[in-house]
Amino acid sequence: MTAGSGTDWNPEAYDRFRGLRLRPALDLLAQVPGLPAGEIVDLGCGSGAAGPALAQRFAGRVLHGLDRSPAMLEQAEQTGAYARLEQGNMDGWQATAPVALIFSNAALNWVGDHAGLLPRLAGQLAPGGVLAVQCPRQQQAPSHALLRSLSAQMFPDRFDWTGWREEVEDLSGYDRILTPLGRVSLWETVYAQVLPADPAAHPVRRFTESTAARRVLDRLDGAEAEAFLARYDAALEMAYPRRDDGSVLLPFRRIFFTLTRPEG
Repeated sequence: MTAGSGTDWNPEAYDRFRGLRLRPALDLLAQVPGLPAGEIVDLGCGSGAAGPALAQRFAGRVLHGLDRSPAMLEQAEQTGAYARLEQGNMDGWQATAPVALIFSNAALNWVGDHAGLLPRLAGQLAPGGVLAVQCPRQQQAPSHALLRSLSAQMFPDRFDWTGWREEVEDLSGYDRILTPLGRVSLWETVYAQVLPADPAAHPVRRFTESTAARRVLDRLDGAEAEAFLARYDAALEMAYPRRDDGSVLLPFRRIFFTLTRPEG
């Protein structure tokens, strides 16, 4: 899970909402069918949140985790779930032998050209192997759209979103890419996430600042980031009003699919 910047991820900030981020991974894992022999790859494993569940479901298999962030990999190692952990880019990863499962939770949204990437990943599966993916599809919601609009207003010399295109496809896009590759199960879910009150920031900002907001914050200095977050907080107060107890409801859209490679 990496924003493609020169700065590393903050596992503590990311794991503040570990339960909310883990639930989609478990929902995806529940839909993975039986597998052939072979290793399991957690592609973009981050801090290893899904590692213990993968290790339990596929006990006795080698579980390999890959992520670009050294800090996240240190956290993943502490889970004890992985036989191997490797630092690297998801779009350049190459298996040394066909694998039984490539599992990727909230990671491929940081990589572009899914029309080229997914067939390449599918080609690394053993016959009957599975590619299982979950990606946020939240870029048009205020939580994410405000990051683009405000950054362009405040720092037009650095942020021009003209022609910007979301990395994550819609359902029809993945249907078009995946159907020629094997048996596909494809679905979308909107999670009604309740974020706890936070006296120092809007709860939605707390949720996005360790992930989506990195596309902006990593290019700002300290004073600029502080000014940007103040504007972002104010806009979020309008888009996501707080409940009486200070908590906030954040509808969050995610897209899922499993692809099973033909056995013949």
